[in-house]
Amino acid sequence: MILRHLDILLADDDIDDCLFFKEALGEILLSTHFTAVHDGEQLMQLLKDDTIELPHILFLDINMPRKNGFECLAEIKQNTRLKELPVVIFSTSFEQEVVNSLYLSGAHYFIRKPSAFLQFKNIIQHTLTLIMQENVLQPTKDNFVITV
Repeated sequence: MILRHLDILLADDDIDDCLFFKEALGEILLSTHFTAVHDGEQLMQLLKDDTIELPHILFLDINMPRKNGFECLAEIKQNTRLKELPVVIFSTSFEQEVVNSLYLSGAHYFIRKPSAFLQFKNIIQHTLTLIMQENVLQPTKDNFVITV
């Protein structure tokens, strides 16, 4: 997938993380359009709206109100229109069992949210570069967890 412009959707209930994400995108030399939603119900309503174009990539937090990231991922992968959407899990937790489960559920990549802004920016830029250059429809267990 070689793109000159990326439509990015972030589903995260942490407003500070959303602001960090948006600020990091502003410092990356890529043309992007950023949208954020703050709970799983809002995410699924947006994605199921046939009148809008799907984003090129979804960054999905695991722990959200109303519908968590696991539930959203399962719903996305069961939906014919949504199942090819690249989903990057973006979470503070890093339990290996959870990471393995997310991989098996069809997530494309897993990122543990860094605390420092520079790391935050670098990992988002690295992930977007991967999405633009690789065939993200077939992630492997070896490249599932992204670190910078």
